Amino acid sequence: MKKQEFHRKIRKSHRYLGVFIGIQFLLWTIGGLYFSWTNIDEIHGDFQHKHPSLLPDSMNLVSPSIPLQKIRNIADSIVEIKLIRVLGKPTYQIKYAMNHGGHLMNHFQLADAQTGELRKGLSKEEAILMAKESFNGEGKIENVVFLEKTDGQHEYREQPLPAYAITFNHPTNTTVYVASELGQVTKFRNNKWRIFDFLWMFHTMDYENRDDINNWILRIFSILGLLTIASGFTLFVVSSKWFKS
Repeated sequence: MKKQEFHRKIRKSHRYLGVFIGIQFLLWTIGGLYFSWTNIDEIHGDFQHKHPSLLPDSMNLVSPSIPLQKIRNIADSIVEIKLIRVLGKPTYQIKYAMNHGGHLMNHFQLADAQTGELRKGLSKEEAILMAKESFNGEGKIENVVFLEKTDGQHEYREQPLPAYAITFNHPTNTTVYVASELGQVTKFRNNKWRIFDFLWMFHTMDYENRDDINNWILRIFSILGLLTIASGFTLFVVSSKWFKS
């Protein structure tokens, strides 16, 4: 192959690769700028968390064995027991495993820590009160949605369900997620997080679940990026006086 023909093919390959991969490079750069120039605490909504007061050590609590006895007929094994605060009341959060077709699946049960009585998951009214109690900002409740399932695009994906999504009429458009069976506020989602999540999707190139960095689209574009750089270096060399001589 003649040098001029080789030079022309490298230049043409570099040009088309640059246009094709350049769009993705631009998206990666925009995402990187947003990630590096935005306070991660604001993205997570940490500044909006109003941490409730701690439980006093003077409370009279029953032994966790009392509620455990009441669920022994359904639980195959106990995974974890926590003492949490549910609207000011001490509550045992019991995580237990059940066998479903040969597979162990985790479930949760709440129990009054002062009486040992089992209680149902949070009601809509209780979830709203918990959201208001935890939200460090002014704003009326704009919308309440009960979630029993989510897909890979949902902002509450891969989080405990069922849950109440409680959206406040606030400049940050914050939604507080309260897991019913856990009896806890689990996530805060605001506009800055949503921008972050949208850009993160382009960053990982996982357009289905947004968090898989081992997907084939990202791998292919990474290889194309290397080819673009390699063609650029090659073009520099074949265009140099040293190569022509």
